[in-house]
Amino acid sequence: MDEEISTTAEAIEADALPRMHEVHADPSRCADPDKVPDRLKQPVAGKSPAEWAYERLILYIRNFEQQLDAEHEVAIAFVGAGAGALRIEGMGYFDPDIVTFYGSDASGLRTQLVQHVSQLSVMLRALPKPRDDAPANRIGFRLAAELEKN
Repeated sequence: MDEEISTTAEAIEADALPRMHEVHADPSRCADPDKVPDRLKQPVAGKSPAEWAYERLILYIRNFEQQLDAEHEVAIAFVGAGAGALRIEGMGYFDPDIVTFYGSDASGLRTQLVQHVSQLSVMLRALPKPRDDAPANRIGFRLAAELEKN
């Protein structure tokens, strides 16, 4: 039996490394842990709650977009509020504890959601793209590419 022996430091570091696990009736809908950018495989220590939430949200948005057809774009619904949905056109964070979403609502009005990480509750939705003659906007892929660049 080949068991790997770890030092105490390695065991503590491995315990602080982020882990991801999903189960779905359709396994193709699960986010692929092998496609997680290296930046998200680093120990959690040293990241603010805002940065950590921002990075993980990017993965969920990208995975959601991978399942959309060419006629739909990702949006977030305001969970627990009657404010409707926001078509995601940008996302950011402000250390130590704020995540923000930029976009437009169903009527095309410019919208920004500023959310404290302790209140973060986001439902991703598929909305029809606003213009039939334009390709669907894939913000999750741009956000993920930015993570991998940094």
